[in-house]
Amino acid sequence: MTTVEELLRFVREDLGRGDVTSEVLIPEGAVVRAIVIAKESGVLAGIEECRELLRYLGIEIKNSMRDGEELREGSVVLELVGNARKILGIERTLLNLLGHMSGIATLTRSLVEEAKAVNPKVRIAATRKTLPGLRFFEKKAVSIGGGDPHRFDLSDMVLIKDNHLKIIDDVAKAVREARRKAGFAKKVEIEVTNAKDAVEAARAGADIVMLDNMTPDQVGEALRALSRAGLRERLLVEVSGRISKENLAEYARLDVDVISLGMLTHSARSLDFGLEIVEVLP
Repeated sequence: MTTVEELLRFVREDLGRGDVTSEVLIPEGAVVRAIVIAKESGVLAGIEECRELLRYLGIEIKNSMRDGEELREGSVVLELVGNARKILGIERTLLNLLGHMSGIATLTRSLVEEAKAVNPKVRIAATRKTLPGLRFFEKKAVSIGGGDPHRFDLSDMVLIKDNHLKIIDDVAKAVREARRKAGFAKKVEIEVTNAKDAVEAARAGADIVMLDNMTPDQVGEALRALSRAGLRERLLVEVSGRISKENLAEYARLDVDVISLGMLTHSARSLDFGLEIVEVLP
């Protein structure tokens, strides 16, 4: 499904069998000029999708900010001219998309800046904890905010998690089997919960070791174990779980490569936008 098709699906969901209010009050041929305004500061995301939908519907875009730009309260994000019924019919879809994506981009940028202030090399990454049907938009918003989208879906790479290991029950064997069967083009990552398994996974040939639900002290212990074994430089180390805005800097100060947080997508607060009709054109 293309992006336009996805956006039209969102519009149809909101329109139902038609915008009865506009149909009974607004003349069919009425043309208006409208603006979309940011009601608070943040990072803009979703404007490219809004522009794509507006162009598809034949609504003229007079002015527009760009994804990734800083918003201030009162910033005019979009200025558009077109059929009044069409504009009112897509108003909530536009505002919801802008609000949700901009909220994710804003939270991501704040965490990226906080982490890089103590470790310029660390990357902040998303997870697959996204709303069904919205993953493309949510992960794009993470990228706009300066984060890494991580896996888009299960086919992107091998990521051996706790439930896989409950069946295989051998860290080294799981990595070797994945390395042998997945082919050279797929990276192999494994989730571990202690220093011993981190070293075993690295020795078996993992590209990435995820230290999951470990305290900063436990992460430090795993990193030292990898270094003592001469394995630290062979792989990327990712940390995930138990990480919040309050303790992010503690993890970022460690010699880790990636910090992944589900909160980027599942807990970002939506930014507030509004659409105002400013002129009815002859």
